[in-house]
Amino acid sequence: MLCAAGSHLWCALASCSWETRQSELNGAPAPWEGITLSTNDTVEENLQPASAEAVHDHAGHDHDHDHEGHDHDGHDHDHEGHDHAHGPVLNPECTRELVLDIPAEEVTKAYKTVVGNYKRYARIPGFRIGKVPETVVRRKFATEIRKDVIDNILPERFNKAVADLGVRPVGQPQVTELTVDDGQPLHVKAVFEFIPEFSVEGYKDVVVPKPSSEVTDEEFQQEMTELRESRGTIEPVEDDRTLVDGDWAEITYKGIVAGEEETDPLAGENAMVEVGGKDTVEAFTMVLRGAKAGQELKAEVIYPADYSEPKLQGKTVAYEVTVKSIKKRVLPDLNDEFAKELGSYESLADLEDKVREHLANRKKRSVEGETKDQLAQALVTKFDFPVPESLVQEQIDVRLERGLRALAAQGMSAEQMRKLDFSRLRGAQHSGALAEVKTQLILDKIAAAEEITISEEDVEKEIHMAALQSREPVEVLHARLAENGGVARIREQLLREKTATTLYDRLPA
Repeated sequence: MLCAAGSHLWCALASCSWETRQSELNGAPAPWEGITLSTNDTVEENLQPASAEAVHDHAGHDHDHDHEGHDHDGHDHDHEGHDHAHGPVLNPECTRELVLDIPAEEVTKAYKTVVGNYKRYARIPGFRIGKVPETVVRRKFATEIRKDVIDNILPERFNKAVADLGVRPVGQPQVTELTVDDGQPLHVKAVFEFIPEFSVEGYKDVVVPKPSSEVTDEEFQQEMTELRESRGTIEPVEDDRTLVDGDWAEITYKGIVAGEEETDPLAGENAMVEVGGKDTVEAFTMVLRGAKAGQELKAEVIYPADYSEPKLQGKTVAYEVTVKSIKKRVLPDLNDEFAKELGSYESLADLEDKVREHLANRKKRSVEGETKDQLAQALVTKFDFPVPESLVQEQIDVRLERGLRALAAQGMSAEQMRKLDFSRLRGAQHSGALAEVKTQLILDKIAAAEEITISEEDVEKEIHMAALQSREPVEVLHARLAENGGVARIREQLLREKTATTLYDRLPA
């Protein structure tokens, strides 16, 4: 999600751990989302990990340090095939560096507070709760204490420092230096990306062709024909005649693939083939046209390299075919009875009105969508500016997630997904994601210039629709969206859609 002007995206740091470990410098995944270390990190390398039995309460809450998604039993960290590489390469044109040095007195005070909390709730065999010596607590929970000290000090300082810079940060910072110890100053250096300032002056002059969305008579007739064909039946031909285009031949066949005599022959019983049909191989049409029921035929079919059936692509197959019967498609008459059979239509005229209305809405959506895409491309071409790479990577995540859901809906298993080359897939999505991010940023600028707004009623309506689609109580969905930033994302998306519609409506017809 792109941050809105004046918002504090960096508030997310408050829930992130700034702790660093030598294992991360060696390439292991960081235990937080989005913050990474470079190899010139200067933190100490002698941190002691907490023991397995050191489950303790901190400020009255249980802290389970087996982070979600991280397996500490030696198992493979395979997250359904996703690549969890942290910290994308930042765009130097959109990158700033921030250095903070916190006085030793403040660090000591933070250590005292955190250690006090651990002493109060630590559970260690051989000691009563609240009676564990401070030296034991500091040794046992060195890593956790250090992390909590950092979390207590840095987020607020970073938010303020970034606000003072007057830029709109995006993503999470990448920490390159971090040193902290009780009684010593805390030093941190980090780089982060921001949305650069750019102008959209002249956006009203950007125009693209706006096709008519009126439904033609030809389009209407085609739709009515398809409706008739959807209710058509295949019936036997009683006349003693030959096959003609439009007929259906019921055949039995056997085919031998050239050069593959050892393989089992292709065979089928009672197969239906439409003579001259768009899905019928031309060689079959040529052989079947003019044939009679009971006739035995031979056909040689050379399949194209891009044939829909992979095992036949580019192959030559010799077929022996027997025509068992001739059938034809019988279409119903267009009348009131036909309309009533299709649904709750009073007459054929009522059906035709509804068909025209449906076609008009469908064509309007199609024309508007295609035109908006062309307009977006024209805007991206006109306004050239650097884009933070973290936003591009986030958009790639969105595109891949959408693609994976589509693959899952088509039946692809999690095991098959793990075998996908995600590095190649991410690379292939980069240019498209970059264009999408640019379009979003441009639309945000135009929305501000036009003073376009989205009401709370608009947002609530969208959430209600989403709840109906997911069959989830509105209150439950709303609470989850509010917690994970989904409400803000919905508002952003609605604002961009409204802005795009405003630009579309202005285009000359």
